[in-house]
Amino acid sequence: MDTRNPSAAMVGLAVALGIGLIVGIERERRKAQGDRRTAAGLRTFAIAAVAGAVAQVIQAGSLVPIGGALVAALAVVSHWKSRSRDPGMTTELALFATYLIGVLCVIDPALGAACGTGLALLLAARRRLHRFATELLSEQELHDGVLLAALALIVLPFIPVGPIDMLGGIAARPLAAMVLVIMAIQAAGQAAVRWLGVRGGLLAAGFASGFVSSTATVASFGHRARRQPQDVRLLAGAAALSAVATWVLALAMTTALSPQAGLALLPVAAAGAAGAAAVGMLPLLGSAPSPAAGRGSLEAPADTGSALRPREAIAVALTLALVALLVGTAQRHFGNAGLQFGVALAALVDAHAPVASLASLHAAGNLPTQRFILGVLIAVGANTLTRCAVALMTGGIPYALRVGAALGTSLASACATAFWLAWP
Repeated sequence: MDTRNPSAAMVGLAVALGIGLIVGIERERRKAQGDRRTAAGLRTFAIAAVAGAVAQVIQAGSLVPIGGALVAALAVVSHWKSRSRDPGMTTELALFATYLIGVLCVIDPALGAACGTGLALLLAARRRLHRFATELLSEQELHDGVLLAALALIVLPFIPVGPIDMLGGIAARPLAAMVLVIMAIQAAGQAAVRWLGVRGGLLAAGFASGFVSSTATVASFGHRARRQPQDVRLLAGAAALSAVATWVLALAMTTALSPQAGLALLPVAAAGAAGAAAVGMLPLLGSAPSPAAGRGSLEAPADTGSALRPREAIAVALTLALVALLVGTAQRHFGNAGLQFGVALAALVDAHAPVASLASLHAAGNLPTQRFILGVLIAVGANTLTRCAVALMTGGIPYALRVGAALGTSLASACATAFWLAWP
């Protein structure tokens, strides 16, 4: 911002004052009473923000760093004189950050407003963040999260970016990123089961398991439906939610491999996921799990151990690479007909692998968008047949009819959306 323009400077000062008041109000409500009352409150934060803005507007020598040093010194003195039994440094650090945000409000008012609002939200979420860190988050989940962050920020950047020709143009880094995505989904799924309890955990288990294998999820709930026929509606609905995960993961993998293809697939995937969720959730609205449903593998254990299963994630990634090789070879030797046949054949076992292969072909420029969408629909359709057959074999006719209705509605919604978008 041009601080020589009075109107521009006024905008920056006004934004700084607003941010100082917002953060100051939040801190004022946190101030203790009596001898334990903290020094910084509403007026202090507002003055700090305006002081930073004024220092930036004046631009006199080293006024901005001198002002920052003064605010930091005052914060240190305030902390040293604090009589609180648990003297944290949140208020002191927030005061210094508010000064810096005041400076930023003159340079870029929009960015300064965003940073100030974010600071206020962070301070206001104190109790929720503390509860999440100390009560909801287990030691093992913390370990898993740190491990995932290390893999994503340390290991992933060293993986080569270039595509591999023999895999139809699929690159090594997106393939590794998909391993991390699957591991993150594993951790999130187990945490949801533990946090949401038996009924919510049943839904979460159906949804989260679909990210690994929707077919295996349908089979698992089918076996339970035979043992617990009184809960067939609830189990079928939970199994149907795995179809939502199929669309979500297909969209995530596609976006990672080819952002343009992911954008084209977004409305189709959203329609398919909405169709499966709508039909799958209908019986869940009015049904409750029987006492037997609360016992077994879906009940959240007290100590579940690590949710990360890297072998499964790596196996999925290797499967994706193998299917990419087979589908790419089929297209090169037999054209589009061979491509669609290879996709349908591979999708009988797993729908995610051929979708990833199609996305890699699209990213390499070897597959137009319309044929990519058609290939995805063929893959999901072929896998839908497999899941319906598995539901019939494992859970019986009542279970299979309910699961098939959800999967059929999901596929029909996706096809209708794709047809509507492709219609000139």
